[in-house]
Amino acid sequence: MTQPLEPGRFFLPGPTEVHPDVLAAQTGPMIGHRGQAIQDLFASIEAGLKPVFQTERPVIVSTSSASGLMEAAVRNAVIDGKVLSLVNGAFSGRFAKIAASCGFEVDRFDVEWGQVHDPQAVAERLDTGGYDAVTLSHSETSTGALQDLEAIAGVVRASDETLLLVDSVTGIGGAETRTDDWGIDFILTGSQKALALPPGLAFGVANEAMLERSAKAPAKGWYFDLVDLHDQISMHQTPATPAVSLLYALDHQLKRMAEETMEGRWQRHAGMQARTFEWVDEMRQRGHDVAVFAAEGHRSPTVSCIAIEQPGRVVSELFSRGWVVGGGYGKIEDTTFRIGHMGDHTLGELNELLDVITAVMA
Repeated sequence: MTQPLEPGRFFLPGPTEVHPDVLAAQTGPMIGHRGQAIQDLFASIEAGLKPVFQTERPVIVSTSSASGLMEAAVRNAVIDGKVLSLVNGAFSGRFAKIAASCGFEVDRFDVEWGQVHDPQAVAERLDTGGYDAVTLSHSETSTGALQDLEAIAGVVRASDETLLLVDSVTGIGGAETRTDDWGIDFILTGSQKALALPPGLAFGVANEAMLERSAKAPAKGWYFDLVDLHDQISMHQTPATPAVSLLYALDHQLKRMAEETMEGRWQRHAGMQARTFEWVDEMRQRGHDVAVFAAEGHRSPTVSCIAIEQPGRVVSELFSRGWVVGGGYGKIEDTTFRIGHMGDHTLGELNELLDVITAVMA
């Protein structure tokens, strides 16, 4: 059995390290999922989640992975039109595959991995018409690229009858995201990334346009009926039995996040991103062939994808020294590794990691 790492050494880009107090919160007593106790718990959770999403709308809490809400998104948004999937990496590609597996017609708009989509180019594709929805990954975890979500949301709003469906799995909680101000129709995330919780929960916000479409959707199923999920969470309930232990952890973590504030959290993640880029520059000055994979100006503050020779050796050697980072993913598996500087990690912990990577590379 693998021994646990020392705190502050787990930099996988999901699941992320979870604070001991948050893990301990899961040991709360079981409660009925139809009584006052669960309603009080959900009321507290709702108050904590709204600032995270920057919304005044109810935040759906689903006992599922974020991939479950990705499927919910397309099943509730698509009726008789096509899906335009913006693909720039493995997980935006997964969103397209999910839509296709549900039987919908999908047009993939691919750009090179590490790049992002030009909003004007998206507008031109939408002008061809016939799209019920656009899917995208806000922060592409496989490459560390960050889409201009605000600009793309503005483009999609200008296209009648087209809804924007956003996977912000490594965005929400670490990258500035303003659901209401940017007019996003549906946005989702998972518990195990920048929110620094155990895996097993997913969260989403649906606006009125999304709920109106969901009410007409003929093949949305029961478990992921967004109208039902929205209505139930508005009453501090869920349609089915929730993961009570995870809800305790969520409530505790949201209180910790409120103490930091979302602005403070965004700034901390931006600081870790800047330090990582500074380190890459330092290594290049020492003669190492290393680079940030994602395009400059379009990089995620939560995960950095680093292009380097023999990344597998670096990942393996770090693990032997008691540190965990992510290997490359998908078609860039053999040329990159990834640092998940998200969740509750600090700049000090990141500096310790970068010192160890420097030693390994030397």
